[in-house]
Amino acid sequence: MLERTLRKNRCEVTFVVPKDYPCGQVSVVGDFNDWQPGAHPLTERPDGSRAVTVALPAKQRFGFRYLGEGDHWFDDDRADGHDGTNCVVQT
Repeated sequence: MLERTLRKNRCEVTFVVPKDYPCGQVSVVGDFNDWQPGAHPLTERPDGSRAVTVALPAKQRFGFRYLGEGDHWFDDDRADGHDGTNCVVQT
């Protein structure tokens, strides 16, 4: 799930995964961090879900995916779109 906060020249995007899936550490990787695993790890929130907020330039499109333990790549069903390989977020 994606949550957004618009600022003057940027958009803060919060990437959220449910508490039950997947087990273990998860990070979001994408165009905004050169697809580097672990650059943006998700941390647990009070409700048990896990999230990380990334400040991105406004009015742009970024590909991303989630990476869980054991090289488990997965998509966000609520992303703004899918380019055939990756999820897409529009800021």
